[in-house]
This record gives sequence, C-alpha cells and structure tokens, in this order.
Amino acid sequence: MDGAGTRSTGRSVLAIGAHPDDIELGCGGALLAHVAAGDRVTMLVVTGGENGPGDDTQVTGRRAEQERAAAAMGARLVWGGLVDCQVVADSAAIRRIEEVLEATAADLVYVHAPDDSHQDHRAVAAATLGAARRLPRVLHYQSPSTLTFSPTVYVDVTAHLTGKLAALAAHASQVERSAMVEPDAIVASARHWGAQARIGYAEAFQPTRMVLDLSPAGSPVPSAVPAAWSLAPSFTPHAASSFAGSAVARTR
Repeated sequence: MDGAGTRSTGRSVLAIGAHPDDIELGCGGALLAHVAAGDRVTMLVVTGGENGPGDDTQVTGRRAEQERAAAAMGARLVWGGLVDCQVVADSAAIRRIEEVLEATAADLVYVHAPDDSHQDHRAVAAATLGAARRLPRVLHYQSPSTLTFSPTVYVDVTAHLTGKLAALAAHASQVERSAMVEPDAIVASARHWGAQARIGYAEAFQPTRMVLDLSPAGSPVPSAVPAAWSLAPSFTPHAASSFAGSAVARTR
C-alpha cells in the first residue's frame, strides 16, 4: 500500500462521492492502484448517508464504516458536511469542493457520472464540474443508479480487486442490503470492463477531460510560450504602427 519499490507518478488524486461507499464502488480499485504507485489519495464524501437504508444504529455507524474503508485503502478521508438526499449544485457545494481541491492540490478527480437517477449523484457531479472547471483531468465513474455511461478510459485493477472488496466489506450496513455491493457483482463488473479493455479486470471511466502528461514528475514547465509559437502578434508600439500602416495601405 505504501508504494515501496514502485515509481511514483507524484499525483494528488481526489475522489468525490455523495455517500459512504459510493467511491469504493465506483473507483476503489483505481484508487488502490494510485496508492500503490505512491500517489496521494483523498476521498471527499459529501454527506454522511443519513437517509440510507437501515435503522438508526446502522445509519449513525456509517461514518465509522467509511473511516475504516478509507484507512484500509490508504487514503485520507474528508467529509463534505452536506445532508443526504438534500444536495444541490449551488455555490456552497461548489465552494466546498473547491476548498478540498485547493487543500489537496489535486490534479486528477474521480466523481459520479452526470446521468444518474439519484439526485445527490447528479448534484455532486454538476458541482464538481463547476469546481474543477480548470482541471485537466476529470473522470466519471459508474454507480448502480447510473443511467447512461459511455466509458473510454480504463484502469487495470486486476492486482487490486481483493483490496476493493475488503474496503467495501467495511460498509457492512449497506453490503447487507444491496445486491450491487455483493462480491460476485463487483467481480463480474470488473471482468466485463476488463474484457472491453482487453485486460483481466478493470474499472471504467467516462472522461470530461483526460490530459496525458508524458513528462516525468517534477519536470520543469516553461514559464511562457516562446514568441515563435505564439498565434497572436506582439503589439509593441513599433509593431502597432507598422500594422496600422499596412492596414491603411491595403485599404487604399
């Protein structure tokens, strides 16, 4: 889990989910792969799952379950502080996500697919797109309630499927009540996407943006675009007067 003996990509990864267990279901294997590669992984769980299935004891225990799952994955956990089934993509939700993006300096975000039958999932996806509007890497994961999903990005999770199942097992109050969280369903889904990706087991993602950075981590970035590459002329006073003279000449 600590990435020892592997090459670190140096990424800060932020996974966002509306409720406890959403992230593990949608991208738990990918997050474990990030951790194994030495990346910093943060999980932002927007609500506490207060209106999920079960009695009061089970509902109040969801935070502890999420904390155990995040610890098992080697990820930092952050709570969003919003209320289950009352999430809206307003300025407050966007600002909360922006705060976590800034605090983590995340350069890759995983979040719900936008087309989903659960209103919280739709709202979290929309708020994230607003908060991460300048981010070059935003990937959407599938939930059991996702309606349309057209993935074109896949992560090989063959080595991390057991870890994903262990993290989901921490959410006992929900595993007992959802067939979609049963281990055989998780394995079948990963095998399906693996077949699509021509690998063993995979998680699939629908990108809003996915920029491939092929330079080694920590490589210097040019501070400015070289003048020769610029698409617009440099308007120095001399250049401006020359341009004006040319324009006048052409209009005669």
